[in-house]
Amino acid sequence: MSTLTIGGSQLDSSWFLLLGAILFTLGTVGVLVRRNPLVILICIELMMNAVNLTLVTFSRQLQNLEGQLFALMVMTVAAAEAVVGLAILVDIFRVRDVEDVDDLSELKG
Repeated sequence: MSTLTIGGSQLDSSWFLLLGAILFTLGTVGVLVRRNPLVILICIELMMNAVNLTLVTFSRQLQNLEGQLFALMVMTVAAAEAVVGLAILVDIFRVRDVEDVDDLSELKG
C-alpha cells in the first residue's frame, strides 16, 4: 500500500480502508438491528460515507481524480436521499404515531 500525505504527516492508505470498513460495518449493523426509521436513515448515510472514504482513498492512491468525482456525486445523491427520506418520515409521523419500522409494513390509511 502507498502512503498518503495529510497535513504534513504520512499515513498508510490501509488505515483509511480499515476506517471505511469499520464505518460500513457499523452502518450495516445499525440497519439490521435498529427498528427506528430515523436511525436506519442515519445508518444508511454512514454506510455511504464509508464508501466515499474508500473511493477517495483509492483515487488518491492511484493518482486518479475519477474516484473523487464519483464520491462527490454520491454525496449529492445522499443529500437528496436524506431530504426525501426525512420528508416521507415527517409525513408518516404526522398522519400516525409510528416508532417501529415493522408498523410501517401495513400502509393502510
